[in-house]
Amino acid sequence: MSDSIRYSDRICSAETTFGRIEPLLPEFGITRLARLTGLDCIGIPVWNAVCPNSKSLVINQGKGITDIDAKVSAAMEALERAVACAPHVPARVASRRELLTEGDEALALPGLIASAQPNLGDDEPIRWILGRNLDGGAATWVPLEASLLDRTLENCRYWQSSDGLASGNTETEAVLHGLLERIERDAEVLSRLSPLPTRLRGCVAPQSLGDPVLDAMAGKIAAADLELRLFDITSDIGIPCFTAVLAGKDILTAKVPLFHHVTVGHGAHPNAPRAAIRAVTEAAQSRLTYISGARDDVYPETFVRPLPEQTRRLFEAVPRETTPVWALQAGGPDALLSFVLQRLREVGVGPVVSVPLLGNGLPFSVVKVFVPDLENPEGDRKRRFGTRALSWALAVA
Repeated sequence: MSDSIRYSDRICSAETTFGRIEPLLPEFGITRLARLTGLDCIGIPVWNAVCPNSKSLVINQGKGITDIDAKVSAAMEALERAVACAPHVPARVASRRELLTEGDEALALPGLIASAQPNLGDDEPIRWILGRNLDGGAATWVPLEASLLDRTLENCRYWQSSDGLASGNTETEAVLHGLLERIERDAEVLSRLSPLPTRLRGCVAPQSLGDPVLDAMAGKIAAADLELRLFDITSDIGIPCFTAVLAGKDILTAKVPLFHHVTVGHGAHPNAPRAAIRAVTEAAQSRLTYISGARDDVYPETFVRPLPEQTRRLFEAVPRETTPVWALQAGGPDALLSFVLQRLREVGVGPVVSVPLLGNGLPFSVVKVFVPDLENPEGDRKRRFGTRALSWALAVA
């Protein structure tokens, strides 16, 4: 069995997935796929997908263990963003009170209200789309604007983000990916709130995970004369999460290090080596974001912005050679999703709501996953932190 299959949560091979979606790319405005890997010296596969005139990003990127993995990753990211610009599902105008009176659930999502926007009142009519609570399947409505990625909208009440937006061959596949991203982002926020010495103690040697693909990636990074630090940022949820940081060998001695001299990646998965691989490949992808210069959300000031000292000091960490204990959950998307949902239930995190954004009849699925209890990444929101972050900050102070 190839690494592309053994390290994937897809129900079919990457080649088969691409065969299913390739004819649909023009329909969703995707005109070109390009291999970026050779622009860098590492050799970890990175591709991009171009979607001209997009209402979100024109350039979408993907990474993976093999070329076809990265190519499919880029194409699927472009597809999910195109769908999130204009969801292919019906919307309903109603107030939250009306929906609750009918016996359904309806999330106001105060943590996702955009900066300077008013909170949603229970009697205010807005457009809603229908999802379901993954713990019991109850019908659950969410505000349409909280699911969109249409940057042409002015005064959008909800913060527009790709956090929790995911695609897959099936809805379960997509939900698993979206939920793991939400858990990853939550863990990353909590990690940033920890004191630097605590963060440094979380540094682990990649070889301690005992995975040949991860070892090979670490070897490529070392051969490229770069420094890699891998940090275990797993939260109380217990789903393995890692942060990878990459920089040149001189990062600790550079006189004026800049923001783009260090790239960061995060990853979460019930199987710890795969979580680490996701973090490392994302850090490599971020390097190529800067090298290629094509991504439309990277602005010129990024290349003159100073590197935060806290980020540079992450390279002071000494990787632990001992073998930590992580979960090594196996199985297909259904088994993995059940495991993740159980972990969330055990720590009292819920509800978990999946909102399909694409109608039936197409060979792929796009969903937006909402978990209001989990922390969100930085963004132009009215509320920066939730209760988990505040409790965590008090505990580590």
